[in-house]
Amino acid sequence: MTVRFAAIGLDHAHIFGMIAGLLDAGAELVGLASDDPEAAVCQQVRALQPNVPWFDDASALIADPSIDLIATAAIPIRRGEIAIAALEAGKNVLTDKPGVVTYDQLETIKALVAEKGRFWDVVFSERFSVKSAIKAGELVQAGRIGRVVQTLGLGPHRERDAAHLSGGSGRPDWFYDISTFGGILNDIASHQIDQFLWLTGSATGDIVTSTVANVNHPEHPDFQDFGDMVLSSDTAQGYVRVDWFTPQGLPTWGDGRLIITGTEGYIELRKYVDIEGRPGTDHLFVVDQKGMEYVDCSDVKLTFFADVVHDVVNGTHTAIGQEHTFEVSRLGLLAQEKATVRTLY
Repeated sequence: MTVRFAAIGLDHAHIFGMIAGLLDAGAELVGLASDDPEAAVCQQVRALQPNVPWFDDASALIADPSIDLIATAAIPIRRGEIAIAALEAGKNVLTDKPGVVTYDQLETIKALVAEKGRFWDVVFSERFSVKSAIKAGELVQAGRIGRVVQTLGLGPHRERDAAHLSGGSGRPDWFYDISTFGGILNDIASHQIDQFLWLTGSATGDIVTSTVANVNHPEHPDFQDFGDMVLSSDTAQGYVRVDWFTPQGLPTWGDGRLIITGTEGYIELRKYVDIEGRPGTDHLFVVDQKGMEYVDCSDVKLTFFADVVHDVVNGTHTAIGQEHTFEVSRLGLLAQEKATVRTLY
């Protein structure tokens, strides 16, 4: 069986990796649609996929019984709406993060997943597309650092990153409007929430405290360019810091780091760059009772999109647990809801 999918909502550059991953896994892209055909990302997707039909009306794709999966990287407020329509039509859904920006969207999606027997997967790419993150999980599962008791996740981003702008002159207006992007903790920090639950083996968690701030964008008063939080579960603690302050001097969009503290050692990841150190990406260091080690992650296989295709065919949940995805999304919304809001410019 060849899995047929449509991409609806081409507003964020993450759609490039989603489409490429599904195609590499053997799925067939059969249609494209988006609310804003003039968006830079949308135009580049169409240029890269010139033989894929364009649909002015996305509902035609959602209603097509031959389509198995809907992929979306729409404006965040629209991702939940697209997912709900797709699930109602009996489709599986693969969405960029954040998958939802309101509790109502999340609860509706939960009910539809249960009713329709389909999945709603959120692409937490800072785990699924990062070899060092997958390797860290393997080392944790093997007991290399004992029981994980704390994670520290740092997710700095660059506002004017060329790859994310897709040839556009700047970020679109929706990026600066909290009603459409959903807040920095629900958005960027979803990656770190995902990794906290996954690495600590926690089914559920809580937000102890959280903060959001507008530090450097007086021209966009609703924007949040800094956020942090403390997480907890019944076995572990976590700290997350995310921001939009990556300087142009860094040769990539952000110096993403993760430190995993265990009872018998710790692991540090420099996911995208080792500043003034080794070239390339996926730098993983382990310190345990025997000493220190730099771990080569080049042989790690990234299987997320192949697992998604497998799940469509077999009705399984091997790519990511459904309850896990729901809980990450709930905690992101909770972190935004509980956050102390500061204006520091």
